[in-house]
Amino acid sequence: MVERELLVSAEGLKKLEHELEHLKAVRRGEVAERIKTAREFGDISENSEYEDAKNEQGLIEARIQSLESMIRNAHVVDEAAQDPHVVHIGSHVTVQEEGEDAPEEYIIVGVAEADPVKNRISVDSPVGKALLGAQASDWVEVTAPVGRIRMQVVSIK
Repeated sequence: MVERELLVSAEGLKKLEHELEHLKAVRRGEVAERIKTAREFGDISENSEYEDAKNEQGLIEARIQSLESMIRNAHVVDEAAQDPHVVHIGSHVTVQEEGEDAPEEYIIVGVAEADPVKNRISVDSPVGKALLGAQASDWVEVTAPVGRIRMQVVSIK
């Protein structure tokens, strides 16, 4: 599998590193203790607590591998070096969707930092891709599952 560069903010990289450290230093030990305790119950072939702990251990190890890969391939975007008049990773963008009354604000982030509930949208999302490189007053078109959406960039911070 070819690993690709992962664009992140400095804050996003710190969050990934913190999560990795927590999984390695805390969660691994907690799950190992659960497995040890479950083994003490006897026959592990019909021990649901043991099976649950082993499944959780597998999920934690998979997440650790994923985080290590992301960190290894991370490229921190220097927000200070970016043109403040153009949408880039780290931009706070206010947009007005055509036909809508209220504007919306998004923060453009790398894939690993995306959280649509908090309006943190990935540069790889349809809206993120459309906004990347736009300037205030530009109109962009987003191809979404519901069809084409036009929106105007109101401001960039």
